[in-house]
Amino acid sequence: MAVIAAPGSTQGALAAKAATSTIPVVFSAGIDPVKSGLAASLSRPGGNVTGIISMTGQLGPKQFGLLQELLPRAARFAVLANPSNPMTDSVVTDLRSAASTIGRQIEVFHAGTNRDIDTVFSNLAQKRLDALLVIPDPLFGNRRVQLVTVAMYHRIPAIYFSREFVEAGGLMSYGTSQADIYRQVGIYTGRILKGESPAELPIVQATKFDLVINLQTAKTLGLEVPANLLALADEVME
Repeated sequence: MAVIAAPGSTQGALAAKAATSTIPVVFSAGIDPVKSGLAASLSRPGGNVTGIISMTGQLGPKQFGLLQELLPRAARFAVLANPSNPMTDSVVTDLRSAASTIGRQIEVFHAGTNRDIDTVFSNLAQKRLDALLVIPDPLFGNRRVQLVTVAMYHRIPAIYFSREFVEAGGLMSYGTSQADIYRQVGIYTGRILKGESPAELPIVQATKFDLVINLQTAKTLGLEVPANLLALADEVME
Protein backbone atom coordinates (compact mmCIF):
# COMPACT_ATOMS: atom_id res chain seq x y z
CA MET A 1 0.00 0.00 0.00
CA ALA A 2 1.25 3.53 -0.85
CA VAL A 3 0.74 6.79 1.05
CA ILE A 4 1.63 10.30 -0.12
CA ALA A 5 3.06 12.43 2.69
CA ALA A 6 2.76 16.12 1.78
CA PRO A 7 4.05 18.22 4.69
CA GLY A 8 5.24 21.77 4.26
CA SER A 9 2.72 23.76 2.23
CA THR A 10 -0.93 24.12 1.35
CA GLN A 11 -0.03 24.21 -2.35
CA GLY A 12 1.66 20.81 -2.08
CA ALA A 13 -1.33 19.32 -0.31
CA LEU A 14 -3.73 20.64 -2.95
CA ALA A 15 -1.50 19.30 -5.72
CA ALA A 16 -1.41 15.85 -4.10
CA LYS A 17 -5.20 15.80 -3.76
CA ALA A 18 -5.61 16.85 -7.40
CA ALA A 19 -3.23 14.12 -8.54
CA THR A 20 -5.13 11.19 -7.03
CA SER A 21 -8.45 10.26 -5.49
CA THR A 22 -7.38 6.78 -4.43
CA ILE A 23 -3.91 6.94 -2.88
CA PRO A 24 -4.09 8.18 0.74
CA VAL A 25 -2.60 11.65 1.32
CA VAL A 26 -1.35 12.97 4.68
CA PHE A 27 -0.79 16.73 4.54
CA SER A 28 0.16 19.68 6.68
CA ALA A 29 -1.47 22.95 5.64
CA GLY A 30 -1.43 26.47 6.98
CA ILE A 31 -5.05 27.36 6.20
CA ASP A 32 -8.48 25.87 6.84
CA PRO A 33 -8.50 22.53 4.97
CA VAL A 34 -12.29 22.59 4.67
CA LYS A 35 -12.44 26.06 3.10
CA SER A 36 -9.54 25.23 0.80
CA GLY A 37 -11.26 22.05 -0.40
CA LEU A 38 -8.84 19.53 1.08
CA ALA A 39 -11.43 17.83 3.28
CA ALA A 40 -15.17 17.64 3.88
CA SER A 41 -14.81 18.28 7.63
CA LEU A 42 -12.18 18.26 10.36
CA SER A 43 -13.66 15.39 12.34
CA ARG A 44 -14.40 13.17 9.32
CA PRO A 45 -12.32 14.31 6.36
CA GLY A 46 -13.87 11.87 3.88
CA GLY A 47 -12.13 10.81 0.70
CA ASN A 48 -8.44 9.99 0.67
CA VAL A 49 -6.98 13.01 2.49
CA THR A 50 -6.24 13.82 6.14
CA GLY A 51 -3.51 15.56 8.07
CA ILE A 52 -2.43 18.40 10.32
CA ILE A 53 -3.26 22.11 10.32
CA SER A 54 0.11 23.77 10.84
CA MET A 55 -1.53 27.05 11.97
CA THR A 56 1.02 29.14 10.05
CA GLY A 57 -1.77 31.27 8.64
CA GLN A 58 -2.97 32.24 12.12
CA LEU A 59 0.36 33.25 13.68
CA GLY A 60 0.71 36.72 12.12
CA PRO A 61 -0.63 38.73 15.08
CA LYS A 62 1.60 36.80 17.50
CA GLN A 63 4.65 37.40 15.29
CA PHE A 64 3.74 41.08 15.05
CA GLY A 65 3.42 41.29 18.83
CA LEU A 66 6.86 39.74 19.34
CA LEU A 67 8.43 42.17 16.88
CA GLN A 68 6.70 45.06 18.67
CA GLU A 69 8.00 43.77 22.01
CA LEU A 70 11.53 43.77 20.66
CA LEU A 71 11.10 47.22 19.08
CA PRO A 72 8.61 49.11 21.27
CA ARG A 73 9.31 52.44 19.53
CA ALA A 74 8.77 51.08 16.02
CA ALA A 75 5.75 52.58 14.30
CA ARG A 76 5.98 51.56 10.63
CA PHE A 77 6.20 47.89 9.75
CA ALA A 78 6.74 46.17 6.43
CA VAL A 79 5.14 42.84 5.54
CA LEU A 80 6.60 40.62 2.83
CA ALA A 81 3.99 38.42 1.12
CA ASN A 82 3.69 36.24 -1.96
CA PRO A 83 0.47 37.33 -3.74
CA SER A 84 -0.03 33.86 -5.23
CA ASN A 85 -0.19 32.17 -1.82
CA PRO A 86 -3.83 31.31 -0.95
CA MET A 87 -3.44 32.38 2.69
CA THR A 88 -1.86 35.79 2.00
CA ASP A 89 -5.08 37.84 2.08
CA SER A 90 -6.29 36.43 5.41
CA VAL A 91 -2.88 36.85 7.06
CA VAL A 92 -2.58 40.45 5.88
CA THR A 93 -6.10 41.20 7.15
CA ASP A 94 -5.19 39.83 10.59
CA LEU A 95 -1.97 41.84 10.65
CA ARG A 96 -3.70 45.09 9.70
CA SER A 97 -6.18 44.54 12.52
CA ALA A 98 -3.43 43.79 15.05
CA ALA A 99 -1.46 46.87 13.99
CA SER A 100 -4.43 49.24 14.07
CA THR A 101 -5.39 48.25 17.61
CA ILE A 102 -2.10 49.67 18.90
CA GLY A 103 -1.86 52.59 16.48
CA ARG A 104 0.81 51.13 14.23
CA GLN A 105 1.01 51.05 10.44
CA ILE A 106 1.93 48.20 8.12
CA GLU A 107 2.83 48.37 4.46
CA VAL A 108 2.60 45.21 2.37
CA PHE A 109 5.24 44.38 -0.22
CA HIS A 110 4.66 41.57 -2.71
CA ALA A 111 7.31 39.20 -4.03
CA GLY A 112 6.49 36.26 -6.28
CA THR A 113 9.96 35.62 -7.74
CA ASN A 114 13.59 35.69 -6.62
CA ARG A 115 14.14 38.96 -8.48
CA ASP A 116 11.20 40.58 -6.68
CA ILE A 117 12.92 40.06 -3.34
CA ASP A 118 15.84 42.36 -4.15
CA THR A 119 13.45 45.00 -5.50
CA VAL A 120 11.33 44.85 -2.34
CA PHE A 121 14.30 45.39 -0.05
CA SER A 122 15.50 48.34 -2.11
CA ASN A 123 12.07 49.91 -1.61
CA LEU A 124 12.13 49.09 2.10
CA ALA A 125 15.47 50.83 2.53
CA GLN A 126 14.28 53.94 0.68
CA LYS A 127 11.13 54.20 2.81
CA ARG A 128 13.07 53.66 6.05
CA LEU A 129 10.50 51.33 7.57
CA ASP A 130 11.27 50.21 11.10
CA ALA A 131 10.93 46.44 10.87
CA LEU A 132 9.83 43.55 8.66
CA LEU A 133 7.54 40.54 9.08
CA VAL A 134 7.85 37.76 6.50
CA ILE A 135 4.64 35.83 5.84
CA PRO A 136 5.06 32.02 5.48
CA ASP A 137 5.57 30.89 1.88
CA PRO A 138 7.60 28.14 0.17
CA LEU A 139 9.40 30.69 -2.02
CA PHE A 140 10.64 32.58 1.02
CA GLY A 141 11.63 29.38 2.77
CA ASN A 142 13.68 28.32 -0.26
CA ARG A 143 15.29 31.77 -0.49
CA ARG A 144 15.92 32.22 3.23
CA VAL A 145 19.65 32.90 2.83
CA GLN A 146 18.90 35.61 0.27
CA LEU A 147 16.24 37.15 2.52
CA VAL A 148 18.43 37.14 5.61
CA THR A 149 21.41 38.52 3.69
CA VAL A 150 19.57 41.47 2.17
CA ALA A 151 17.77 42.22 5.45
CA MET A 152 21.10 42.42 7.23
CA TYR A 153 22.66 44.45 4.41
CA HIS A 154 19.90 47.05 4.76
CA ARG A 155 19.92 46.68 8.58
CA ILE A 156 16.22 45.86 8.78
CA PRO A 157 15.13 43.93 11.90
CA ALA A 158 12.92 41.06 10.77
CA ILE A 159 10.89 38.19 12.16
CA TYR A 160 10.53 35.02 10.11
CA PHE A 161 8.29 31.97 10.24
CA SER A 162 10.82 29.19 10.83
CA ARG A 163 14.00 28.58 12.80
CA GLU A 164 15.98 27.90 9.58
CA PHE A 165 16.04 31.66 8.95
CA VAL A 166 17.63 32.26 12.35
CA GLU A 167 20.14 29.49 11.72
CA ALA A 168 21.04 31.36 8.51
CA GLY A 169 21.67 34.54 10.51
CA GLY A 170 18.19 36.03 10.76
CA LEU A 171 17.15 37.98 13.84
CA MET A 172 14.27 35.88 15.15
CA SER A 173 11.50 33.52 14.18
CA TYR A 174 8.21 32.31 15.54
CA GLY A 175 6.38 29.44 13.93
CA THR A 176 5.06 25.94 14.09
CA SER A 177 7.63 23.36 15.15
CA GLN A 178 8.45 21.56 11.92
CA ALA A 179 9.88 18.62 13.84
CA ASP A 180 6.51 18.18 15.55
CA ILE A 181 4.64 18.51 12.24
CA TYR A 182 6.78 15.79 10.62
CA ARG A 183 6.28 13.62 13.68
CA GLN A 184 2.49 13.92 13.41
CA VAL A 185 2.54 13.32 9.65
CA GLY A 186 4.65 10.22 10.29
CA ILE A 187 2.21 8.93 12.91
CA TYR A 188 -0.77 9.27 10.56
CA THR A 189 1.17 7.74 7.68
CA GLY A 190 2.01 4.73 9.87
CA ARG A 191 -1.62 4.30 10.96
CA ILE A 192 -2.81 4.33 7.35
CA LEU A 193 -0.15 1.82 6.32
CA LYS A 194 -1.48 -0.42 9.09
CA GLY A 195 -4.95 -0.32 7.57
CA GLU A 196 -6.78 2.73 8.93
CA SER A 197 -8.72 4.89 6.48
CA PRO A 198 -7.74 8.57 5.98
CA ALA A 199 -11.46 9.34 5.69
CA GLU A 200 -11.89 8.35 9.35
CA LEU A 201 -8.76 10.01 10.80
CA PRO A 202 -9.67 13.50 12.12
CA ILE A 203 -7.61 16.47 11.00
CA VAL A 204 -5.69 17.81 14.01
CA GLN A 205 -4.09 21.16 14.79
CA ALA A 206 -0.43 21.76 15.55
CA THR A 207 0.20 22.48 19.21
CA LYS A 208 3.94 23.20 19.41
CA PHE A 209 5.39 26.56 18.36
CA ASP A 210 8.98 27.78 18.62
CA LEU A 211 10.42 31.24 19.29
CA VAL A 212 14.08 31.40 18.28
CA ILE A 213 16.32 34.47 18.73
CA ASN A 214 19.80 35.13 17.34
CA LEU A 215 21.65 37.33 19.86
CA GLN A 216 24.66 37.84 17.58
CA THR A 217 22.39 39.25 14.87
CA ALA A 218 20.66 41.49 17.42
CA LYS A 219 24.07 42.80 18.49
CA THR A 220 25.06 43.46 14.88
CA LEU A 221 21.86 45.46 14.42
CA GLY A 222 22.52 47.39 17.63
CA LEU A 223 19.51 45.90 19.42
CA GLU A 224 19.20 44.81 23.01
CA VAL A 225 16.75 41.94 23.41
CA PRO A 226 14.50 42.48 26.48
CA ALA A 227 14.93 39.94 29.26
CA ASN A 228 11.25 38.98 29.17
CA LEU A 229 11.53 38.16 25.46
CA LEU A 230 14.60 36.02 26.08
CA ALA A 231 12.69 34.19 28.81
CA LEU A 232 9.95 33.34 26.31
CA ALA A 233 12.38 31.98 23.73
CA ASP A 234 12.55 28.25 23.10
CA GLU A 235 16.10 28.70 21.84
CA VAL A 236 18.62 31.55 21.95
CA MET A 237 21.51 31.40 19.49
CA GLU A 238 24.69 33.22 20.47
